Amino acid sequence: MQYKKIATKYIVRIDKGEEIVETLKNICKENQIKLGSVSGIGAANKIIIGLFETGTKKYHSKEFSGDFEIVPLVGNISTMNGEIYLHLHANIADTKHNSFGGHLTSALVSATFEVIIDSIEGEVDRKFSDEVGLNLLDL
Repeated sequence: MQYKKIATKYIVRIDKGEEIVETLKNICKENQIKLGSVSGIGAANKIIIGLFETGTKKYHSKEFSGDFEIVPLVGNISTMNGEIYLHLHANIADTKHNSFGGHLTSALVSATFEVIIDSIEGEVDRKFSDEVGLNLLDL
């Protein structure tokens, strides 16, 4: 992984074999980014995405293996209990151009992944909502 900071933005290249979510968390920790947005594109070959079922308040995850393009990944950065909290969604396309999407849990880069982190001065925490069953922004 390599990155370059320009003003409030971090231009990031995540390399083959690196895991996207953990790499993004590490960059945020290293640079004390506690609030911001994320957008990226690239290729991955082992991806876990999930869908939150509102009726049961449970996530259903599915693992995808093979050649996939992430088209795109978007999300935000906040904190929860003093830790970096990434809320990421991704749409992935397979070799037949079928598309799948949901909450990104994990993705292993197969070629390269390019991402821009837009850091925002400040901090917004999250709090678990019993009613919804999710960690919501505490504004």
